[in-house]
Formats: sequence, structure tokens, C-alpha cells
Amino acid sequence: MAKKPPLTAKTADRHALYQEAVQCTEADVRFIDRVYRKRYDRAPLTLREDFCGTGLLATEWVKSKAERVAFGVDLDREVLAWGQAHNVDPLGESRGRVLLQRGNVLTPKRPQVDVQVAFNFSWWVFHERSVLLEYFKAARASVRKDGLFMLDIHGGYEATKSLKEKKRRKGFVYQWEQGVFNPIDHRITCYIHFEFKDGSKMRRAFTYDWRWWSVMEARDLLREAGFSSTEVYCEGTEKESQEGNGAFRHVQRCDNDPSFVAYIVAVP
Repeated sequence: MAKKPPLTAKTADRHALYQEAVQCTEADVRFIDRVYRKRYDRAPLTLREDFCGTGLLATEWVKSKAERVAFGVDLDREVLAWGQAHNVDPLGESRGRVLLQRGNVLTPKRPQVDVQVAFNFSWWVFHERSVLLEYFKAARASVRKDGLFMLDIHGGYEATKSLKEKKRRKGFVYQWEQGVFNPIDHRITCYIHFEFKDGSKMRRAFTYDWRWWSVMEARDLLREAGFSSTEVYCEGTEKESQEGNGAFRHVQRCDNDPSFVAYIVAVP
């Protein structure tokens, strides 16, 4: 088999790099399955991925169990087309169990699903409290009575700090950049850059204009939207490196770490 040429800024695909560097959908599916089974004592079968982008999580969902069906919702036609071609179509006979749709997540969707998610902090695109509440109400209407709505979130005092972090991946370096945080409106612009062995760079491959929301704000709004309760699952840390270990557990309190990642699970 011919060896693949090294990645460069000209030859690399930003969506493929993002999936490799940022997403771990196998872990997301395991978390969804574990939390849902613990509450309802059955396996969840239907998933809606809001802000789905390339639909990688929706694809992984149907791969995990033959009975599973997934829906993905996003506004970006280009990224949906990429996801269809690179993630969904390669599923072969199973591709019919994934439906990627161009749509607005503020509109309630049918059919209702077992689990609806908004991951990768994607829901931070909503800057106004009233709009985020509208989104949470739409999610409440789109989830079954015995369903769950899940968000991920990050925080800690480094979450609002201007910084750059680099992580090496196979054939490239992923760089996360946090810009200037405005404490008046909690607005922050973040970027993803990629660097390659030949010295070339893909600057601002992705740009995010976000409002930084706290766990407390999100939980208050979820209850206001009609969810009966919420739970927080925080990631543990490795003792030596103090880096996240990928293990999330239900907590009532957590340490005021410089940086943390958590899931918020809302119960209808």
C-alpha cells in the first residue's frame, strides 16, 4: 500500500483535522448510554445531534447498535454535505439510519427522541438569555417523556483567560486559542489553528464567537424551560499531569480548578 503523503496546509481537510483533534464520539456514545440506562433501565435508541456539523456523533451512534437511529441538525449546507459524503455514506446499508438535516435548532423537531445533545460547546453561539431559553424550550419539546437532553460545558478561571494551547496529533499540531474575554457581556472569540511538519499553517481554520455561560446559568434556564431536574457530571483528573482523564461522574460539588469540562444532563 502506498504511503500517504505528509499533511500540509494545502492538502489537509479542516473537517477531517477537527474530527481527529477535537472529537471523541466513541466516549460520548458510552457516556450517553451509561447515563440513560442508569435512569431508565433500557438502552436509548434514538438520538438527535444539534449543531451536528459533520454528523460524526450521529454516525457513531448508529454504528454502536443495529437498532439505533440518529438525526443531525445544522444550518451549514457545506459541512452537512461533507459529513454525508465522508461519514454517513461510508456506512453502506446502515446509512439510511442517519438523517442529516439543514434546520434551525430553535424549532422543535419530530419525531421525539430518547436523547438530544448539543456538544462541543456549540450552544454558546446564543448570546442572549431569551434566545438560549427558547432553544432549551425547543429541546424540551423534542425529547420524549422518558428521554434526556445533554449539553457539555467548560469552565474554571482559565476559561476566560487569553491563552494558546497546543497538542500534537498524527501528522499535525492542533492549537486552541482563546481571545479577549469581555466581562461585561461574557463574549469571547476563540480559534482553532493547525500546523504541519513542513512548516505550513492553517490559521483560523475555525472561529467561534461565543458567550461564556456558567453551569449555574445553564441549569437555571433548563429548569425555566420546563425540565424537571438537572445533573452535572464532571471529568476527573490524572494525579500526575492534572489533565482530564475522560471519566465523568455525577457530582454535587467540584473543585475550583483552573479548567474543567462537564456534562449537564436535563430530565424532562
